[in-house]
Amino acid sequence: MPQLITSVEGVEIKSLYLQKERTTLGRSPDNDIVLDNMAVSGHHCVFELRGLAEAFIEDLGSTNGTYIGGKAVKRQKLNEGEVIAIGDFRIQYSAASEHAGGFSETIVMKVDTDGTPRAAHAIFQVLNGSSAGLEMPVVKAVTTFGKPGVCVVAVSHRRDGYYVAPLDASSMPTLNGAAIGDRPVLLSNHDVLELASTRMLFLLKE
Repeated sequence: MPQLITSVEGVEIKSLYLQKERTTLGRSPDNDIVLDNMAVSGHHCVFELRGLAEAFIEDLGSTNGTYIGGKAVKRQKLNEGEVIAIGDFRIQYSAASEHAGGFSETIVMKVDTDGTPRAAHAIFQVLNGSSAGLEMPVVKAVTTFGKPGVCVVAVSHRRDGYYVAPLDASSMPTLNGAAIGDRPVLLSNHDVLELASTRMLFLLKE
């Protein structure tokens, strides 16, 4: 099943498996993929799925354009590994995936005093740079963040919480100003994770 992996400045923020015939992307909240950034038009582009693994992208007359390999796209078939550029966002296309189900955000369940479960979304909020304020959901059982060759960490969702561990770090990641060792570290609400020059706030949002 084809997959789209969206990143900003090398940090993965969204992952989506194409299951519908038409998957829309844009700034407006009625899109399937919402990128809340002024460089993105309200209805920017659409992904069309044919069969199980053939996908096309079509620009919907966006203001700033949709690019692949530095060239503006009107409509074309997507090939394995191609990267789509929309403003500062980069969307990598993968034609095949072992994932059989749909995409859903990772959530952790909390229970009120009356026994009613409450769902909390685990996210990172970028604190600095051009992407300050951007919220990145922890979307999988194991989600990677960072820039390959510079600093990459894995955030894993376990029964007792979320853990962070370095994967590839020429620049050592820090948590609340302290270097992260080889062993996974349990994340707490409002922890600050720093990857190279990017600072991110860990939050559990209901």
